Amino acid sequence: MRPALALAFLLCMAGCQQSPDVTRMSGPIFGTQWHLTYHGAGTNVDEQVVTQLIQDAFAVVDGSMNHYQPDSMLSRLNAAEAQTAMEVDWDFALVFNTALDIYYATDGAYDPSVSPLINLWGFGPKGPTRRPSGNQLEETQKFVGLNAFAWDLSSRTFVKRDAMAMLDFSSIAKGYAVDLGADALDELGIANFMLEVGGEVQVRGKSPRGDQWRLAIEEPVPGVGGKIFTAISVSDVGIATSGDYRNFFESEGRRYSHLIDPRTGFPIEHDLVSATVIHPSTMLADAWATALMVVGTKEALRLANTYDLAVYLISRQGDELISSYNDDMMPWLLASENGEGQ
Repeated sequence: MRPALALAFLLCMAGCQQSPDVTRMSGPIFGTQWHLTYHGAGTNVDEQVVTQLIQDAFAVVDGSMNHYQPDSMLSRLNAAEAQTAMEVDWDFALVFNTALDIYYATDGAYDPSVSPLINLWGFGPKGPTRRPSGNQLEETQKFVGLNAFAWDLSSRTFVKRDAMAMLDFSSIAKGYAVDLGADALDELGIANFMLEVGGEVQVRGKSPRGDQWRLAIEEPVPGVGGKIFTAISVSDVGIATSGDYRNFFESEGRRYSHLIDPRTGFPIEHDLVSATVIHPSTMLADAWATALMVVGTKEALRLANTYDLAVYLISRQGDELISSYNDDMMPWLLASENGEGQ
């Protein structure tokens, strides 16, 4: 699973005060890091138990959907020969079904079968980044599209119609892992926490200051890490940001983003450079952030309003960065702008 590439959160901004009952922990996962901050859990909550629960939740996703793991369910499906029937696990089926809904909602702009194109452009596990030839693009696009698969979600059975077809959950699996971890914390009785994996975030309850959790959306400028563009104050939601300004390569004076439009076979080329989505489900926020980046600003706002997503978009007009957001995002922005949580 690719490390966080364009995820723009500065977790726990300046002013987030340390409290005696605040616990912070972290560790490696999916080629990136996970971070957890929680408080008010009481002395009966053992930190080792918390760590184990988080790791167990992440292990479910790692073994099912990590295409960097050769023995994961996803890797085995991708390596299978044509017409080989495989029964996948429940988590795989749930995530695929969610991706499928967004695939149809975006008319294929979000496509979990885009992996062959990602690999062709060199943004997959093997690299290196390069511009493919026209013939290579034409051949590879034959294996992209969900008509390359047959599935029965009632029995969780998948069949590849072509051996070259592949699925890629890198834009949704980390969000699902965060949701699993958050549910485990909730079952343990931890009501106030922020859990993050590679930029995908779930917050519950109150921050250590006793108010909403404050997060920053980073300015989407290559090589300028840590500069804040705006801030949000949130609670009991998932947050994800996708952008095209961190992972790209240049060839013959042209810039190529890691975000591939499966409908054209090419990296995206439009004004939108960063999309932040807030939704109760981190999995949905994760997937929709990528989907909105593919479609561009105007269509992103239309889809957000249609599917009840709170979105904050940053577009580039010449040398200027322009923000736009919908009504669902306003309460989270207003909380920050009015000084709540400071």
